[in-house]
Amino acid sequence: MSVAYFITGTDTDVGKTTVAAGLLHAARSAGLSTAAGKPVASGCEVTPKGLRNADALALQAQCSLPLTYDQINPVAFEPAIAPHLAAREAGVALTVQSLLAPMRQILDMHADFTLIEGAGGWRVPLADQDNLSDLAIALQLPVILVVGVRLGCISHALLTAEAIARDGLQLAGWVANIIDPKTSRLEENLATLAERLPAPCLGRVPKLKPATAEGVAEHLQLDLLD
Repeated sequence: MSVAYFITGTDTDVGKTTVAAGLLHAARSAGLSTAAGKPVASGCEVTPKGLRNADALALQAQCSLPLTYDQINPVAFEPAIAPHLAAREAGVALTVQSLLAPMRQILDMHADFTLIEGAGGWRVPLADQDNLSDLAIALQLPVILVVGVRLGCISHALLTAEAIARDGLQLAGWVANIIDPKTSRLEENLATLAERLPAPCLGRVPKLKPATAEGVAEHLQLDLLD
């Protein structure tokens, strides 16, 4: 039986890809087939093969199914700016419909464990009034939330969880990614998140150097997912 999730974060640079790669690695280690998608990415590097995004490449490295880069990341922009602004500058119509078909193609491969990774936080704008969260809604995927643990993360996490619920989607689990290990009252903050978020904590990822998929996977529990 295959399962798929949309992975989002409380903000940008909270370790979504680090955690996603760790989850995929954990799934592979458990003998599951894996696939992933990064529908839109900005901050890409110009290469002889075209634009390449480091996050999308990290996901591709953990996919056991033979997915090409363009399948995983169908829309890529060079500037490291908000995707809707990068799309506007490139003259690209960035809508939910433009991202839906390539992500459905990945889901239709029916890997045992599939992740579709968003960009930034939950309510990232696309063209017109579309948001990237609308893609998760269209795909009807349960959500995994990466909480970047630092000062202010509790409010960000609870507001994101409220938005996910208001959009009619299930919060399947959350991961505490310790961005600032010197966060005051760290344990108390984590306890508050555990008390208030309506989903199991899939793991607490310490600040790792380097933060490899294998190293992150050691701190995650896939069996807590529904």
